[in-house]
Amino acid sequence: MTDTTEKFTRQTLLEVHPLTPHLFTLRTTRDPGFRFRAGQFARLGVSKADGSIVWRAYSMVSSPFDEFLEFFSIVVPGGEFTSELSRLQPGDTLLVERQAFGYLTLDRFVDGRDLWLLSTGTGVAPFLSILQDFEVWEKFERIILVYSVREARELAYLPLIAELSQRDYLAEYAHKLQFIPSVTRETHPGALNGRITDLIENGELERTAGLQLTAEHSRVMLCGNPQMIDDTRALLKQRHMSLSLTRRPGQVAVENYW
Repeated sequence: MTDTTEKFTRQTLLEVHPLTPHLFTLRTTRDPGFRFRAGQFARLGVSKADGSIVWRAYSMVSSPFDEFLEFFSIVVPGGEFTSELSRLQPGDTLLVERQAFGYLTLDRFVDGRDLWLLSTGTGVAPFLSILQDFEVWEKFERIILVYSVREARELAYLPLIAELSQRDYLAEYAHKLQFIPSVTRETHPGALNGRITDLIENGELERTAGLQLTAEHSRVMLCGNPQMIDDTRALLKQRHMSLSLTRRPGQVAVENYW
């Protein structure tokens, strides 16, 4: 049996930022040998008081070119992992498996004109990584980031999203991005009101984007709660949009780490 110490590295927590009582971001050092594609996730481990290690999968918010790793987490009440994770402070140790995983990456699509990134809650994380990678800006003519939360205060990383257009390497491509926030439990200026599935069904999402979701031109990435993913996939299937597989390219990419 392989020694577990060979499977992960010990990284130092650099920053922890609580956003709400149940949401926080964290940043760690990055092992020089850790490689990943934008959109992938890492398995993080925290040590419990009894010496055991609990592991969970987290998408990287940071880009493949950053010298640090950043993650976005929800605190699950009574959750074995997030309860431990949320108690960590700068200087503490977080374990990171050496290999990155996941298929929510741009190579899932062989063509397409418009890229729709549909997220709920912390599911926005891999899309923020993708948007910091130059590849997506070259590959698509339009990029629509849809970010749905329950309350407006849960809309994280708004400064990062706004700042993308200010980056030198994206200046001439910034016009391609359209950001559409949605809040489900309250009204908020500048945000739609409703779940992603409802906004697709009633046509409001497409009206706001000024684009249609079509099998010919649209490529869709989904990340968030499992119910949203299942329901959205069903709606897209009605539009003849199918999961993109290696052996059968399609229009939809999903991450499954639940």
